[in-house]
Amino acid sequence: MHLTFIQVLELLGTFAFAVSGATAAINKSYDVIGLLALAFITAIGGGTVRDLLIGATPVAWMTDELSNTAIIAAAIIATLFFSYVKKLNRLLSTFDAIGLGMFTITGINKGVAAGLPLPVCVALGVITGTFGGLLRDVICGEQPILFTREIYAAASLAGGILYIVAGRYSGVTGDIAQSVSVAVIVTIRLVSLRNNWQLPRLRA
Repeated sequence: MHLTFIQVLELLGTFAFAVSGATAAINKSYDVIGLLALAFITAIGGGTVRDLLIGATPVAWMTDELSNTAIIAAAIIATLFFSYVKKLNRLLSTFDAIGLGMFTITGINKGVAAGLPLPVCVALGVITGTFGGLLRDVICGEQPILFTREIYAAASLAGGILYIVAGRYSGVTGDIAQSVSVAVIVTIRLVSLRNNWQLPRLRA
């Protein structure tokens, strides 16, 4: 089966977010069913919201066997390496950052393919990249990263704008623009975590 670059990108993002969800489930000592459910919700949440917003039904995961297989594989890997995953506190953040970057770009591409205005496409990218993590955090009873001062949605937004500018206005080829934009999102997210960078707090 021949996969396009964007299909590979989306598959990697699905796997990364599924590992993120499975890792969160392990950290919360969920059972196997809970682990599988959280892996699926984290991986497909953003894409499902995106597809419903643009009227693309059935939503992508319902007809994509590869994505479903990637999610199950991620859950199995997380389970098999349970004792290691439990000790790796940075694993969740790393895979979450990878998924954020890859899903942001796939969300933008879906918007472009639907003929939507570029600002709306960027918004779809942010939704695709962040809503899976939002659902994961809510289910786990954690304060959603999306609503904290952490640089999360801002990283997605910055990378999304870069992708639009590079791909549409600078003549950079699509694959290069996508790869660079994903790398920028992941880098911003991880560096901001390492250095404790935060957005300004709004006060009444």
